[in-house]
Amino acid sequence: MCGIVGYCGQKRAANILLEGLKRLEYRGYDSAGICVGTGTDLKCVKKKGKIRVLKGIVPQDMPGTFGIGHTRWATHGEVNDINAHPHLDDSGKIAIVHNGIIENYLSLKEMLISEGYEFKTETDSEVIAHLLVDRYDGDLEKAVRETVLLLKGTFGIVAVHADEPGKMVGARNGSPLVLGIGDGEMFLASDVTAMMAYTKQVVYIEDGEVVSVDCDGFRTSDLKDREIAKQVDHIGWELEEIEKDGFTHFMEKEIHEQPESISRAIRGRLNLDTATGHLGGLNLSIKELHAIERVKIIAIGTSYYASMLGAYLMETVARIPAMAEVASEVRYKNPIVEMNTLYFVVSQSGETADTLYAMRELQRKGATVLGVCNVVGSTIARESDGGVYIHSGPEIAVASTKAFTSQVTVFYLFTLLMARMRDMSLDRGLEIAKALQNVPDQIRHIFSMGNLIRDLAIKYSWVENFLFLGRGIQYPVALEGALKLKEISYIHAEGFSSAEIKHGPIALINEKTPSVFLVPDDALRDKVISNLKEVKARGGKVIALMV
Repeated sequence: MCGIVGYCGQKRAANILLEGLKRLEYRGYDSAGICVGTGTDLKCVKKKGKIRVLKGIVPQDMPGTFGIGHTRWATHGEVNDINAHPHLDDSGKIAIVHNGIIENYLSLKEMLISEGYEFKTETDSEVIAHLLVDRYDGDLEKAVRETVLLLKGTFGIVAVHADEPGKMVGARNGSPLVLGIGDGEMFLASDVTAMMAYTKQVVYIEDGEVVSVDCDGFRTSDLKDREIAKQVDHIGWELEEIEKDGFTHFMEKEIHEQPESISRAIRGRLNLDTATGHLGGLNLSIKELHAIERVKIIAIGTSYYASMLGAYLMETVARIPAMAEVASEVRYKNPIVEMNTLYFVVSQSGETADTLYAMRELQRKGATVLGVCNVVGSTIARESDGGVYIHSGPEIAVASTKAFTSQVTVFYLFTLLMARMRDMSLDRGLEIAKALQNVPDQIRHIFSMGNLIRDLAIKYSWVENFLFLGRGIQYPVALEGALKLKEISYIHAEGFSSAEIKHGPIALINEKTPSVFLVPDDALRDKVISNLKEVKARGGKVIALMV
């Protein structure tokens, strides 16, 4: 959840770093800090708490035209001022910010302590600063390259040195890092939103690459110091898209953006003449699509629940065996790649580490892997064998909303494509295609019931536990609903198949634990209503959503 921003140019760096960190607040964090180079030394200010607290203690006239900033989400060491980033070495000459986890930090720390280095924090990141000073001989880029060769784990790193003013050096392995090219100024960040107020020209840094940046340009190389030519990409988003635009918070805004985001996911991809989907980015011929005997979808979190729904669609509508798997499990289980099996990896950001590594492992074993992503130019989008952009626009809220519904939309389109190639009739295809077109207006209708929904939330605001229950295609929706409630409100919530309620969950039913039932308008309706009555018989409160 951490965020990185770095700047070098002619402007006051502290102001730009603070603004960049403010735009990264959506990622979640517990402390923040900046370090600015004055030309002779480094000045570091960091603080537990919100960025506004940090801003209050940063001198308004803080000098310096280059520096780095960071928002931390604690993984090693408690939340306090000392453990906040940036981290300085003992001499105060080198400062670093780091996203990710250094898995071998304990052995590196023991080695450094034996060599006389003193540690001030409890973090894994501090080892990077000491390793850099140990290897520094006047060339920061060289020191970074030698240091990252010693690290195991995931990292996005940016380092500065007081003796090399105006210079930043970054490196990545599994944690995003992007370079921004401005007019006489350069940026490094973990997310393009940190720099969009200044530039839309970006270069995506790949795993195993080191980038050296100053006001005049940049140089990218691999870990053997072989120079790499990079493509400059253009960010398609507008600055206004990452503003709240009158909404109370980003999640509220993004909930209300769903009609348009779903329309964008459909636009140009639905052929009503043939009642089929059109997904040109799949990079598969009709013959190759016909040869698919099985589909596996790899994802994590919200994207996993969208993938479960997608797998259900493919089996029930297109009659193709399909399943969704959790990316973190696939990554470490030595997966078996089957013949005539198509793999999807799904990630809003296109940078989800477990999903990315699972994709690479599948590709190493000969799988054809397609990406379903939102962020154009992301690592999964670049490294997959083809795929589909969901075109949701920037998703700033920590809890995914419009990405989920857009991912589901893409799976409907793919299912329609595959079903029409096989045994689905034109009439049935048209029925599904027109139903998809109607979804944005149906969501707008739900927004018209905002007061009713708000009253319902207030009515149950005292509750500490919720159950979400659904069957068939609504089961993954129930799981997603429970996830949203717990990650936004910190209220305990669990999702289950309503068919499974008698096999354990019913023991949790009481008047203080409401159950949210998703009641479908299909063959499972009566069965779900029967499950609902079981809850009522136990004295449980029921919130029924007719879907």
